[in-house]
Amino acid sequence: PEYRSCKIKGTNGIIFWNSGNNEVKFYNNRKKRWETILKMKNYDRNQMYIDEIKHFLKCVKNRNKTISSLDDGIKTMNIALGMKKSTKHKKIIKLNLNPRAIIFDLGLSSFQLSDNKRGFSFKSKDLSMQMGINKYSAYDVVNTLDRKNLANIIKILGEEKDGKIIANKIVRYREKKPIKTSEELTFVVNNAKKNYNNYKKNSATKTFQAIRIFVNQELTELILGLILASRILSNGGILAVVSFHSLEDKIVKNFFNLYSNLKKNPSRYLPLNENKEDLFKLLSKKPLIPNKHEIRKNIRSRSAKLRYAIRNNNSFFYPKEFKEKFEHYFKIEETGL
Repeated sequence: PEYRSCKIKGTNGIIFWNSGNNEVKFYNNRKKRWETILKMKNYDRNQMYIDEIKHFLKCVKNRNKTISSLDDGIKTMNIALGMKKSTKHKKIIKLNLNPRAIIFDLGLSSFQLSDNKRGFSFKSKDLSMQMGINKYSAYDVVNTLDRKNLANIIKILGEEKDGKIIANKIVRYREKKPIKTSEELTFVVNNAKKNYNNYKKNSATKTFQAIRIFVNQELTELILGLILASRILSNGGILAVVSFHSLEDKIVKNFFNLYSNLKKNPSRYLPLNENKEDLFKLLSKKPLIPNKHEIRKNIRSRSAKLRYAIRNNNSFFYPKEFKEKFEHYFKIEETGL
């Protein structure tokens, strides 16, 4: 086994990785003790589940990069590995972290996009799109899902008006041979789109988005994640969400609007209910968006929207209305192959 260490910026200690048992520990100089951060039973699969861990282990091995400060949230990484959603959430609640801030960054990381084995880019050789320990890959979806469900997924999760046409093209193509790479899938989708060369973006963008969301159950994860965050966040804590497409932003916007102090009164003729149940103080209904200078520096930020709210002192209650509003996403993402 290899034994590597790496200094952690902003902390009084070092990270230590033992490749023999895939255990990552942090030596706290102030407390003079070792603290286990992560222990992975199945290195290959769990490494794929959290890309930040993959990058982190590279930093430890190379010993030429610093890593940002640790916080209590690192404890949740053990929980995230391979557990069902309900079990995972119960474990996180039991940690009793009460964080002062929770940030959801819903964008794809540069590590995922640059890895040709992951299938997120249009020129990837593999067709995976898996962010974690998934039930299936993009390859399975494209080559086995029936025509009707495939069209439904592309249309709704990708907001693609030509979902039925694209699904028909995919089914006809795979009858001859399986679609094995992202390049092949891009070729098929482009042929289904009229005048695809005239699009500013690659015309397969929405189809890729739909399949990626379906494979990783991104929308239901976001819905349940927002509910969990509102439960464990400390009073006065900040919940911030950065979204990158309209489906994500619609969910976040509705969540804050339904459970904040700015919730609309059902009728202008009814008296305002000052004691209505809410969970957050919302300072503005409008999201923060990047300015032109920021977009020039980071082109990937052009579609980003930041919404945030402050947790109030009201006791947590399960936001049933919110979950029911997006029940159709749960049904779509539970579609079997």
